[in-house]
Amino acid sequence: MLFRKTFTTEQEIIKACLKNDRKAQEQLYQTYSRKFLAICIRYVKDRELAEDVLMEGFMKIFEKLPQFESKGSFEGWMKRIIVTQSLLTLRNSRHLNMEVVQVETHLEVQENSYELNHLEAADLMELIQELPVGYRTVFNLYAVEGYSHSEIGDLLGITESTSKSQLNRARNLLKQKIADIQTKERRING
Repeated sequence: MLFRKTFTTEQEIIKACLKNDRKAQEQLYQTYSRKFLAICIRYVKDRELAEDVLMEGFMKIFEKLPQFESKGSFEGWMKRIIVTQSLLTLRNSRHLNMEVVQVETHLEVQENSYELNHLEAADLMELIQELPVGYRTVFNLYAVEGYSHSEIGDLLGITESTSKSQLNRARNLLKQKIADIQTKERRING
């Protein structure tokens, strides 16, 4: 019979991972891999590439673990590494271009007429995935991950104002997509 050690606290896992304990590393991976894969997919749309990014991210986590100072959330620290790895992959594959797509400046639907109640979270995430890479990346970093425009600028190598502009364009494009869906539903439903 094989004895399988389970670590019950975060500190136990961290200590064991620092000693290169494979069981602890596996447990850490199993605990967070699903959540972190979803983050990778938000940035890198291709699932296979996202899985590669996840693996590279965990390798960086294990490599940089001695630098974790226990001053904040361990999960937050790891998440930052995963996001950074996703962004590096985008940058290295030259997919991270800040698009200057002209969004229609006049939206036919008034701001207060958006009825988001019937939109499921999965539908909204799908709309976000359809955004151009630059818009999607800034939107995810700001609206989903909670980074400031200054931090986004540092992460992406862009100015703070470019980050704000990309976010604004992403929001406008999302509003237009939602308005288009609502118009289409009204036509279907009469």
